[in-house]
Amino acid sequence: MRELTLVFQHPDFYVLNKPAGAPMHANDDELSVVHQLAAQTGETLFPVHRLDTPTSGALLIARNQAAAASLSALFAERTITKFYLAIAAGKPNKKQGLISGDMDKVRRGNWRLLHTQNSPAQTRFISYSLQPGLRYYILRPLTGRTHQLRVALKSLGAPICGDTRYGRAPAEHLQLHAWQLRFDYQGQHFTVTAPVPDYDYFRLLPADLQIPEQLTC
Repeated sequence: MRELTLVFQHPDFYVLNKPAGAPMHANDDELSVVHQLAAQTGETLFPVHRLDTPTSGALLIARNQAAAASLSALFAERTITKFYLAIAAGKPNKKQGLISGDMDKVRRGNWRLLHTQNSPAQTRFISYSLQPGLRYYILRPLTGRTHQLRVALKSLGAPICGDTRYGRAPAEHLQLHAWQLRFDYQGQHFTVTAPVPDYDYFRLLPADLQIPEQLTC
């Protein structure tokens, strides 16, 4: 099993820095990341939300059933603010703003973004040049749909590097990281940041990286 790193501990929950490739659901080769952490801590743990298998970063995991219900409700009510980092190749058709559209399931478990706005997936973002042909994106999803951020960047004409589903820009790992969670729980505010991975294009990111004010409003 993997050695998993916690970035925050509370009597009711953990925040795990999920490694890229760690699965949310067990497969033939590996237990789910929550079961791996349960084995590491000797506790019964409860997933509150999920990250795609190739996505790294902050994963909130409850330590008891009451906390699981409360924290899951925060996600359902969209009162947990999430920020992600992504690195993508190509020139986007816009460099910041809102990506909004209904998501339609297509072949082989893939999704596409539509122009319709009946129940749209929405993502606010801002991007910056990293090096020629590459930009890094700070993303704030306002909704939580399957593959939302990966589909959103593909819709800009800038698929995330290492995304074998939605683009062909090479990287050893998917360059998508759940960077920070902000939420209130039992009258206390929490801001928890998962350190940026030290591999691939993530190594090129500025050391003083900050979340821009226009994404926090």
